[in-house]
Amino acid sequence: MADPRIEKLAEILVNYAIDVQPGDWVVVNSHVLALPLLHEVTRRIVRAGGNPMAVLNENQLSEILLREATDAQLQWISPLEQLTLEKADALIILNASDNTRTLSGVDPQRQQVQQRARAALMETYMRRSAEGSLRWVLTQYPCPAFAQEADMSLGEYEAFVYGATFADQPDPVQAWRQVYDRQQRWIEWMQGRQQMVIKGANAEMSLSIAGRNFINDYGRHNMPAGEIFTSPVEDSVNGWVRFTYPAIREGREVEGVEFYFEQGKIVKATARKNEAFLLSQLDADAGARFLGEWAIGTNYHIKRFTKSILYDEKIGGTMHMAVGRGFPEVGSRNVSAIHWDFICDMRQQSEIWVDGDLFYQNGEFQI
Repeated sequence: MADPRIEKLAEILVNYAIDVQPGDWVVVNSHVLALPLLHEVTRRIVRAGGNPMAVLNENQLSEILLREATDAQLQWISPLEQLTLEKADALIILNASDNTRTLSGVDPQRQQVQQRARAALMETYMRRSAEGSLRWVLTQYPCPAFAQEADMSLGEYEAFVYGATFADQPDPVQAWRQVYDRQQRWIEWMQGRQQMVIKGANAEMSLSIAGRNFINDYGRHNMPAGEIFTSPVEDSVNGWVRFTYPAIREGREVEGVEFYFEQGKIVKATARKNEAFLLSQLDADAGARFLGEWAIGTNYHIKRFTKSILYDEKIGGTMHMAVGRGFPEVGSRNVSAIHWDFICDMRQQSEIWVDGDLFYQNGEFQI
């Protein structure tokens, strides 16, 4: 018998986040370790009248390709993947891992080759997501590797995951609707505003949000959700920020990252650990040194760092920003093959001012 929390998470993904309709083609991209959740997700897609297609993956397949393929093979795009992103009605991603450091020894230049070749796929994905023709949701299945990264036992981590997603609550859908209502008040207050100034121990920076909307993340794409975010005006970011948490990408952990901005562009970037990898990603293409996202984490149920960006960027009392591709639905024109998030704790000695009004202080909204 399935864990009732797994059943409830599947219900959230299929009937709330994606809202599967009869006849929908729903692609479920799942790690092999997430089979218990995949089974329950598939069951609910069928019950809703959808047509499920499962695509399985695991860590070593990516490692083999990146270590042994020629450049031409790294640049090859699967027709099946292309068709999925062009034609599927909905996409559900169930992440897991048997080793979160599988790709840590792979040459980052080879990863760049693959990323650049997939830029058109990313463009299709972002465009269809923005226009609403591709509904998607991403979640993580609680597995031992993720629990170890978070310094928890598997049982502790399962409780953390199901608590953060509200899968342990009697009515999780109602709980996520309440998140929407709370966050929408902040977004409506921001409507039509122009300039943001961030001050504090870890940041002194300014950026423009003129003509840019904020998005309310309340469980329709990320599960768990809990953030409000936008894409700043591309050439408007000036100043400095130090990220207080490690940033993890492709199996590499980059620590002590600092960015210096001039007219939107990162003109200087440093890190205490894996700085060479950081710079390789920022040099991936012309858009990688500009911000594609600026956001505030609002999920105060998530109180600790787990080394998983899906959870960590939502930590209540933090802000995060992503280098690279922006969100066309809010007006961003920044295009890049990458989108990489970096998190800064704002719970002490910090303020965010919007058009001269105090919006946020020491991790709490002030309006």
